[in-house]
Formats: sequence, C-alpha cells, structure tokens
Amino acid sequence: NRFEMNDYYTNSVVQEANALMKSQSELKKMYISTKEEQIKSVKKKIKSTKSRVTTLTKIKHSFIKGKPSFNKTSCEQQKGNFFVVEFKKKTDIYYHAYQFEHHYLDVQIKALKDRLGRLEFRLDRLQKQLKTLKNNEKSVIFGGKKLFKGQHTLHHYRNNHELWLEDWEQSRYSKMTISGRKDAKYGNFVFMYVSEAKNLHFTTLNGVAVEIPNLVFPYGQEDVEKVIQTQVDKPSNLKKEHGDAIAWSVEDHGEYYIFKCILDIPEKENINHSKSDGVVGVDLNVDHIAWSNMNVKGQLIKSGVFEFDLEGKSSGQATKMIEAEAIRLVDLAGKLNKPIVIEKLNTTKSKGSNPYGNKKANKKMSMFAYRKLISTITNRANKMGVAVCEVNPAYTSQIGKIKSMKRFGISIHQAASYVIARRVMGFKEKLPPVLHSLLPEKIVGLHHWAQWKWVSRCLSDVHTHCLYQIELSIPSKHYSMSDLFPPGALPDLVGKGLSKKESRKPIA
Repeated sequence: NRFEMNDYYTNSVVQEANALMKSQSELKKMYISTKEEQIKSVKKKIKSTKSRVTTLTKIKHSFIKGKPSFNKTSCEQQKGNFFVVEFKKKTDIYYHAYQFEHHYLDVQIKALKDRLGRLEFRLDRLQKQLKTLKNNEKSVIFGGKKLFKGQHTLHHYRNNHELWLEDWEQSRYSKMTISGRKDAKYGNFVFMYVSEAKNLHFTTLNGVAVEIPNLVFPYGQEDVEKVIQTQVDKPSNLKKEHGDAIAWSVEDHGEYYIFKCILDIPEKENINHSKSDGVVGVDLNVDHIAWSNMNVKGQLIKSGVFEFDLEGKSSGQATKMIEAEAIRLVDLAGKLNKPIVIEKLNTTKSKGSNPYGNKKANKKMSMFAYRKLISTITNRANKMGVAVCEVNPAYTSQIGKIKSMKRFGISIHQAASYVIARRVMGFKEKLPPVLHSLLPEKIVGLHHWAQWKWVSRCLSDVHTHCLYQIELSIPSKHYSMSDLFPPGALPDLVGKGLSKKESRKPIA
C-alpha cells in the first residue's frame, strides 16, 4: 500500500478521477461544437467583408476613370451633383467627387482591409484551437489550471513563489469527497451520521476518530434524516441491491469547514403527468417568462407574463430573482392541476454563432440564463409534484406571431407559449387557407414546418407590430403577401421587399 490508504478512500479517489475525465470528455464535445460555430461565423464575416471591399473598389475605379457608377442596392449613391451615403439613422453628404473619393472611399477601403486581416488572424487562431481540441489528450489539473498558470502570469505570485505554493496546496488539498456504499449501515463506511443526536463521526487517513456535534443542514435536513434512517432500518440482505449510497464532502475554508451530504432523493410518486385538463405552455426569455393556460381542446384560457430584470445583477442576485419567478410559475401550474411544457433549446451554439451581429441582441443572448431557468423550474416542479414536458422549439415564435398574436391580442412570446402548449397535445399548426393559397408548388406538398419556414422568410422584414394588422380570415383571393395587410399598414420599402422575396424561386 504505497500511500497507506484504505479501500474506501482509494475507491473515492478513483471514482472522482473517473468522474472528472468523463466530465472533460463531455465538455470537449461542447468546446469543439462551439469552436466550429465560431469558425463558421468568422468565415461568414470574412465573405461579407470581402464583398464590401470589392463593391467599394469598383466604385473607386469608376471615379479614377472619371465616370462614377454605383450599385443600385449599395448605400452610396449620387444625387445630382452630390454624393450621399445612407445609413439607418442618418445620411452623410459629400459635395464633390474628390471629397467623396478621398474622405470616404479611401478611408472605408483601408478600414475594411485592416478588419479583413484581423478576421483572417482570428480564423487561423480558431482553427488551431480546434485542431488542438481534437488531437490533445484529456487532462485535469487538481487545484485549477488558472491558479497553476498564475505562478508565471500574476505579479504577486512571480515575486513570491512561497505564497503561490501556499495557495496551491490549499486549492489542491482543501476538499475531500468520499463516495457512498449501498451495503454500509449508514450508506457510507467512513462517515456515520446519527440523526437522533445530530452528530457526524468519521475516521481520517491517519486513523484519528473525529466527531462533529450538532451538525444540522439548513436545507434538506428532513431528507437526510429520512434516507439515513431508511438505510439503517433496512435488512442487511437487502442493502446491497436496494440500499442507498450516501456520499459526504468536506471543504476546508481556513476558519471553518463545510460538510455536504450527497444523496439521491427519490422522485415523488404523486407527480401530475395528466393532460386531461390541458397544460401550461411556457416560453422562456431573457427578461420574462411568458405562459399560456390551455384546455384539452387546444383553446387558450388565459395568458400572462412573469417579468424580471437581470441586467447589472450579480450571479447570486440573478439566481434569487429567477427562483422567485419559477416559484410563481410552478405554483400557478399546481393550482391549475396541469403539467408545464417548455422548449428543448440548446443555447450554447447560438450564444457563440453570431458575434458580429446586433450588439443589443448579442448582449441579451449572453444574459439569457436558460439553463438556470430550466433547472430552477424543474427542481421546484419536482418538489411540488408538477410534471415538466419538453417539445421541439421549431418555428414556435414564427407560428405564434403570424397566426395567434393578433387573434388573441397577446405578445409574440405569449403566442409562442400557446403554440408550445398545443404542440405537446399533438395539435398541428397548419397554415391558414389564405397563406396556403400563396405557397409555391414545390412547397405545398412538404411538411407544415417547411411551409411555415417559407412564410416566415417572406415576412421576416415585417415589423412585429405590423402583424397585429394582418388579415388571415378573408376568404377572397390574394395574389401576394402584401395584400394580407390593409393599405398603409406596411412601409413602402417593406412592401416592395415583400414582393421581391415572394417572387424568388424557392428551394425544394
């Protein structure tokens, strides 16, 4: 026995190492997927930047030849003797060709070429990182990679290596987790918790017996006592097959210790999975939870929103705010005696897939605590005996805003929650006859999701508030998407763009 450890400590070390390696294996898949999305977005940005450089270079050459010419779709145009550049919220005017060529074109071309160089450097860096992720062996640094590198990168550690060693040893050796065993009397051969006296007994590696008196858990004390007492009362011949393994963790924080009891709490037997009365559909967003109460026939009874603001909040504050709204949601479903339905989303890719998009949208996406919302709702629902179901999120927002938003006078997110509720009940959201009559022949025979995809692409430039005026119930023959809106409902540019999109040949 090289380290003079008994089997219980040794098995715990092996199990923790295996768990870490398994975790690294799963994380590696996620990191590779994220890097691939980042590479895809950088390549897309490089392509658009090169296209923009080509456009401006052609305009530059036309000025050199003395015959200025512009693309019809570019924001640069000639208006009489002036040259204008039209942006979303402003228009720049240049009074003569020399000023436009040297004060605008040359500056823009140089800036775009500089950006192109930075993008290509970033692409090369990301590709090397992806190659490293795919080829390197999995590794774990006990104590943390950040602190390990800190001995060479942080100023106070470089000047005082003894200080780093002290912190390094504290980080490496301050925590101990002992896995449980089903055949042990108290669920663990090292730790024994006597629930009557609230005392914890364990033996260290050196053979020293330690007793912690009056150890009470602020959360879950009843669960701990119930599981341990059940394990103690269980006959020895049944423990190996039907026993409860109870793990313990000890953390040294210098002035105090933290003891954690890790156990499996059996799922409640009386969880309501029945959809006979309907369901509560939920659409999760960055600053609110939209919900819709639906009956068994697929009819909307009531819809609402639970709002919260996570901007500028710390992680702890955000968690408390999310927990408060999750409690309200689950309590609502409990009172209605209906299960909750949520979308099965993966926000890991979407958060890194569009770094060059709208800054405001990117900030909202980074603030979107989707996993925290889901885990909080699920934990609360399990505690209260409410079932949580997941559905495919495909086109729920698009279907909701086109089909249900005006009909019920609700927001786009409430409409999406209604579509989510209908989907879990098996209702198909087919296109209204008016929209179906406008489909191209190649789209008509496809799945209704493909049809909604075509319609949503055609209406992508239409502002959400304009869809409150869409007419889907008129039986008369329509010839274009713009006919679905009353005169003056759409801006002229949006109406023209709608006609152009509709006239494009769709891909089957």
